[in-house]
Amino acid sequence: MTGLLSRVFRLRWTAVLLAGVMGPGANAADALNGKSLYLNGPVGGGASCTTCHGASPANNVNNIQAAANQPSVIQNAIAANKGGMGGLYNGKFSAAELADLAAFIGNPNVVAAPAASLAPASLTFSGTTIGQTAGPLAATLSNTGNAALNIGTISIGGAAAGDFSVAGGTCANGVAVAAGASCTVQASFKPTAAGARAASLTITHNATGGSSSVALSGTGNATPQATIALSAASVNFGTLLTGTPSLVSTITVSNSGTAALNFTSIALGGANAGIITQGGSCAVAAPVPAGGNCTVTLQALPVAAGAFTASLTLASNASNGNATVGVSGVAATPAPALTATPSAIAFGSQTIGAAAVAQTVTLANTGNVVISFSKIGLSAASAASFSLGASDCGATLAVGASCAVPVRFAPTAEGAVSAALAVSSNATALQVGITGTGTKQATATPVLSETGPIVFADTQVGSSAAAHTTTLSNSGNASLTISTLTLGGNQPGDFVLGGSCVAGGTVAPGGSCTLTTALKPTAAGARSADLLLVTDSGAQFHLALSGNGVAVVITTPSLTIAPQSFDFGAVVIGATSPTRRFTLTNSGSAAVTLASTAYTGPFAAVADSTGCAAFPVTLAPGASCDLVVSYTPVNAGSNSGSVAIQSSVAGSSWTIALSGQGTAGAANAAPSNRGGGGCSASDDVNDPMMVFLVIAAAIAIGWRRRQSKRIGG
Repeated sequence: MTGLLSRVFRLRWTAVLLAGVMGPGANAADALNGKSLYLNGPVGGGASCTTCHGASPANNVNNIQAAANQPSVIQNAIAANKGGMGGLYNGKFSAAELADLAAFIGNPNVVAAPAASLAPASLTFSGTTIGQTAGPLAATLSNTGNAALNIGTISIGGAAAGDFSVAGGTCANGVAVAAGASCTVQASFKPTAAGARAASLTITHNATGGSSSVALSGTGNATPQATIALSAASVNFGTLLTGTPSLVSTITVSNSGTAALNFTSIALGGANAGIITQGGSCAVAAPVPAGGNCTVTLQALPVAAGAFTASLTLASNASNGNATVGVSGVAATPAPALTATPSAIAFGSQTIGAAAVAQTVTLANTGNVVISFSKIGLSAASAASFSLGASDCGATLAVGASCAVPVRFAPTAEGAVSAALAVSSNATALQVGITGTGTKQATATPVLSETGPIVFADTQVGSSAAAHTTTLSNSGNASLTISTLTLGGNQPGDFVLGGSCVAGGTVAPGGSCTLTTALKPTAAGARSADLLLVTDSGAQFHLALSGNGVAVVITTPSLTIAPQSFDFGAVVIGATSPTRRFTLTNSGSAAVTLASTAYTGPFAAVADSTGCAAFPVTLAPGASCDLVVSYTPVNAGSNSGSVAIQSSVAGSSWTIALSGQGTAGAANAAPSNRGGGGCSASDDVNDPMMVFLVIAAAIAIGWRRRQSKRIGG
């Protein structure tokens, strides 16, 4: 029995001594991954290490600190099935994961952090003439840490900061560089003085040190050179008429260099150079001093219909080479065109001797040249019953313009009469037929409050524009009946007709009714229709309706969240709340506004100067920020919750699933060594098996002594 006791003691204390004297091994590559393995168990499935060793290895439960930076200790414990570890973890951890787990045990307070590296340490530009630009040269900012590297500002400082500038690259203010990723920043050099020039490029960030810098240097050369600059790189004359000169276009040519600019040639070339006339103050024999300028004028006179192109080339001693101006335009054959609305007028029956009634004809210039009127008058034998009112049509009508011609009807005899409004101009001759009937009977006199056209404001597809009201009055001495009231034309379905005027309805003498019209486009683009109203007397009225449908593209917000869920693992109630950063990235093509966040469970937002600003937050396409969330358990056991992120666009939201475990901890508990490495049946340093062995040994020793006395006696 004594030999058995001795052997037990030797086995137990040898393991303890070996675990205590083994020196630290090489640090693992990723202690953060080790933390995840400790809290959540092997990737392939298995129990969390917290079951036997508590929420943190810092408490040294069951002497876990013996495995700090010593993956072999963990491997041996699994192989020996200490505390049942073999059954739980045998074959579950790779060698790399054991190294990560040992690294976390050695550094239980590890947190994710970025690490910035900016290379090269200096950028040296070649000698550059004063006023000229060299570069760009690039430096690379790398994030060698394990958390997002948030860039604050990129700036240039130093004695000659004005000689250097940030010229591009993928690094930018407010950009986040993911762990293991990198971005570039480019700098250019434009010396303002001769000699050595120096400055520094500084990038502020949230990594250790707060900023990284690159030294910038270059040499300014004083050799004077001319530099040419143009106020425009191209001239487009638009659409012109053949045989008609364009307006004159002026290009300013500047010398931004330090020496006189001497032209060796200023010439037009290209397929249609012959229709372009060149002028201005720039000339081969007229140098432009440093800081000075001159002008080149261009005018086009097309002789044939179709597109035309040419180019203007200015050859000189400029350090940046020759300058070229592209010239283009389109020529069209003159085509006068005139339209009349309505194309015919029907006055219907009117009482002889009553006051004249009037309708209006609108003349519109729909061609590409000015209309020149030679005659606007009435023709036909019955013209005596018709007359023209005061018109606003002058001798000419500009392209796209319109004017109105009032036509009056006052019958002098019974029966039907007709005439025509004849318009002579440089366009095709135009005639508007006019009809009416004279009667001795009392008649209605329909009058519309306007002649049109009615133009509606641009309206979104599917929506309605504000309604427009037109009044139909009866100034006669008999009732009228509306026989026809309808919409026609190109897109009648895109307009809405309403009001108290209805087909079949009557209007008493001196009475009136209303017509309401509105645009409700079904598609984008120009929409038009024609409202036709005919009375029982034969009177016809037309109202032209028009407007534009506008399609508004509504972009659905797109947000990427990394990670989309997280398990905080076991956390002691009352201990410092662990945090986790969730990167929110706008992966769409339009800016997204995150309006608010809502938390459930024992999770909350953490104010962090390197994280997202206070909500609402707007992220440009490709931009990102970190949402920092803490876990503060108040009850033992499993906890779950979420954070919901709401967009400013209705119906767009995202959810992050959160979980964790709360564990009870003794108040003011100090780190302690509990047991020899595996799971023990006792929570203190006293192994119950050891007590049993000691008692058994004492009994054995007493028995042997009694036997000795008995034998000796």
